[in-house]
Amino acid sequence: MSEFYPGFGGARLALHRMGTGRPLILLHGLFSSAAMNWIKFGQAEMLAAAGFECLMPDLRAHGASDAPHDPAAYTDDVLAKDLAALIAHLGLTDFDLCGFSLGARTSVRGVIAGVSPRRLVLGGMGLEGLAGWTARGAFFIDAIDRFDVIKAGDPAFHAVQFMKTMKVNRVATRMLLQTFTDTPPSALSAITMPTLIVNGDADRDNGDPAALTAALPDAVQAVVPGTHMSCVTKPDLGLAIRDFLVS
Repeated sequence: MSEFYPGFGGARLALHRMGTGRPLILLHGLFSSAAMNWIKFGQAEMLAAAGFECLMPDLRAHGASDAPHDPAAYTDDVLAKDLAALIAHLGLTDFDLCGFSLGARTSVRGVIAGVSPRRLVLGGMGLEGLAGWTARGAFFIDAIDRFDVIKAGDPAFHAVQFMKTMKVNRVATRMLLQTFTDTPPSALSAITMPTLIVNGDADRDNGDPAALTAALPDAVQAVVPGTHMSCVTKPDLGLAIRDFLVS
């Protein structure tokens, strides 16, 4: 089931729900959507069967959500502000939060800004993906700028192919990419809730997950099969999230 809610500044953002029970917000990755990241490969269904109400927004400029071309719609940390708007819209006071890649970065920025989940899951993320976001963001902005000329063998080829598959609004996404800043390791002391760091065994796209685990006050690490792109297609990811949240 999908619906819409007002994000920061009134943007019309899509929300997909599955299951009943304990609220669990699931935030998808860059260029993806709730349907691709959480629904298509059965992760949400598995978590719903474990007793969670999966609350899965399409991030701004993704999926069925608004993708405005007005720069005023892309203030600093706008995705973290959208997350806070979702929590307020739903009236949530006791919930869990899980993000993958861009969703993980959004979750971290949201917690630093005051979002307080009971438990937190950060998927597809390492320390450098937070502390060194400026360089990572520049890679994707370059991929957007060279979108029509990138060929097989180029480091950005797979990102461009995924953008094509997802029919990404490149103007909106380019502006969105500039709303995040680096998150210094010292800022991670704000993440005091129990946290799971889960990555594919062949995934270092966002840096070292072990270093991120060590930088957090109360974190454990899980390794599942796959690359940054393929681990979301395997049940092991959902199982690791489920087992952590119900433990």
